[in-house]
Amino acid sequence: MKQLALDLGLAPPPSLAQFHAGPNAAALQHLRLMLASAAPVPTYLWGEAGSGKTHLLQAVRADLQGRGASVGWLAADTAAPPAFDEGWAAVLLDDVHAYDSARQAVAFNWFVNALHPASGHPRWVLAAGALPPADLPLREDLRSRLGWGHVFQLQPLGEADCRAVLRAQAAARGIRLSEEVLDFMLQRFSRDLGSLMQLLDALDTFALRTQRAVTIPLLKTMLEAL
Repeated sequence: MKQLALDLGLAPPPSLAQFHAGPNAAALQHLRLMLASAAPVPTYLWGEAGSGKTHLLQAVRADLQGRGASVGWLAADTAAPPAFDEGWAAVLLDDVHAYDSARQAVAFNWFVNALHPASGHPRWVLAAGALPPADLPLREDLRSRLGWGHVFQLQPLGEADCRAVLRAQAAARGIRLSEEVLDFMLQRFSRDLGSLMQLLDALDTFALRTQRAVTIPLLKTMLEAL
């Protein structure tokens, strides 16, 4: 299946309200409870690509920053991670399965300081990776800590859920997606929701630019123009 790599800057910022939970309702509810808790428990999310891990971490970051809080963010591609900041409300660790030794050291330091800060007020540690904690290719002290709290496996959305999300997102943009167009999108492209939303954003822009209804021929024309 074709993977789209579009960087159009059109997608709305991730939010918990925007996340279609499907089989991941328990994880979503837990994150909402932790955001409202005075003593959040370390949490680890794991699952295959496209299951929504990064979306949820970014949504939590946006929620906290929307309240005026600052957070520590560390991903596998973070070039120069800062030192732990006592002013952070949370530590967010994304794609931990891909951390090199330097980022593992940073993650361990942040984890320890978040749970045992000099201020005496523990911070929330929310992490995500492709594997369960016990299987992560990380240093033992970090791997064991990632499994200390709540652990949730995220499942990719099934076809029915993907169709429902695409319909709802298209309707919000004033687009009607026929069953034929939905079939084409789900049969020809990666079914992870992030890729499908990128495709929908591109299709919306192209339809507006060309002043044409969204049809399979329009979708084919857009793909040929990319």
